[in-house]
Amino acid sequence: MTKQNDNPRAKTVLITGASSGIGLALYKQYVDLGYQVVTCGRDKETLARLTPLATQWLAFDVNDINAVANAAEQVVHIDILILNAGTCLYIDNAKQFDGNRFREVINTNLLAMGALLENFLPKVPAGGQLALVSSSATIFPFSRAEAYGASKAGVDYLANSLRIDLAKEHIDVCLIHPGFIKTPLTDKNNFAMPFLLTAEQAAERIFQGIKRRKHYLHFPKRLTLLLKLIAFLPQSLGNSLLNKDSNT
Repeated sequence: MTKQNDNPRAKTVLITGASSGIGLALYKQYVDLGYQVVTCGRDKETLARLTPLATQWLAFDVNDINAVANAAEQVVHIDILILNAGTCLYIDNAKQFDGNRFREVINTNLLAMGALLENFLPKVPAGGQLALVSSSATIFPFSRAEAYGASKAGVDYLANSLRIDLAKEHIDVCLIHPGFIKTPLTDKNNFAMPFLLTAEQAAERIFQGIKRRKHYLHFPKRLTLLLKLIAFLPQSLGNSLLNKDSNT
């Protein structure tokens, strides 16, 4: 494995979805430790206000392929590429399936990854790292999460496949499965979120995992290990345990 300079000030980290939630907390984590941080979001003024110490602000919508390409032209080098931007919308009535909502979530959480990887991954040299933020929702199916879960399951496969193919390029790939994290997205949830972590707690775990060049991160383990255990049960039993309040 080709090693990079261990001096944080010599490393550049690019974070998508950096204007809120985990992305914003990751910005603070890295910039406080002296890394060069490039923050990405949809609004440059918001990025400038919330991430004032960033080396660079890149404003674009991940669903706009041309905007992604134009933003990438402004970046020369990335040591750690963290693809974190995403959305969460629920399918409230499966029988009256909302195809537009499904497409919106799939486009933002999964298809946009194609443009991001196409334009930013070539900036990552041998010894660099790629991290994709998925969700612990992929461990076991949840009610109303058809769109969100499907999109994140795609991210799982994408990350695991990239890890195989990027090994020869000496680029490590980390798949991240957060549990419930307090963010503007989860603030809209009207159901219980066990073992809820703050965005800062999530960012600390992600930072440490990437620093150790982990291939897979899942947290909090009180939740993720429980989900992994339930996934071994007959699905009907698991559904009754996890989705009993789905109609509330």
